[in-house]
Amino acid sequence: MPDHPNDLSIAVEPHPDYRDANVVIQGLIDFNAAHAGGAAPCELLVTLRDADGKVVGGLSGDTWVGWLQVHALWLAYELRERGMGRALMLAAEREAVRRGCTQAFLETLSFQALGFYEKLGYTVFSRLDGFPPDGARYALRKVLEPGATN
Repeated sequence: MPDHPNDLSIAVEPHPDYRDANVVIQGLIDFNAAHAGGAAPCELLVTLRDADGKVVGGLSGDTWVGWLQVHALWLAYELRERGMGRALMLAAEREAVRRGCTQAFLETLSFQALGFYEKLGYTVFSRLDGFPPDGARYALRKVLEPGATN
């Protein structure tokens, strides 16, 4: 590490290298682990694949300190409203419970899937109006109970 602030530079990266982004993310993970008894997030990926093995939907998140955090849930357009999103969410919740989680957290935008998550038992605890313009960003949570995520 440089000893003097003049040896440092700040740059906005026009074409970010994922490896540099990972240095930042890993630094935060390590910092958080030092303050959470050594616990680090455990990645969670649930995929939906077609007959050829191509990913046509999935859920990305992690589990950490008793929480499931859903980062992204996506389905190919033609597969929506067929119960696949629900199946992905329930698979993630079951795995989170298996990992010892008792709570779940996610965010969604007003044009995405607020009603879908509410039907799955998630409740809004925060609404940020104007994100995106003329819309809102919601934060939701759910208590996970063993055996209840089926």
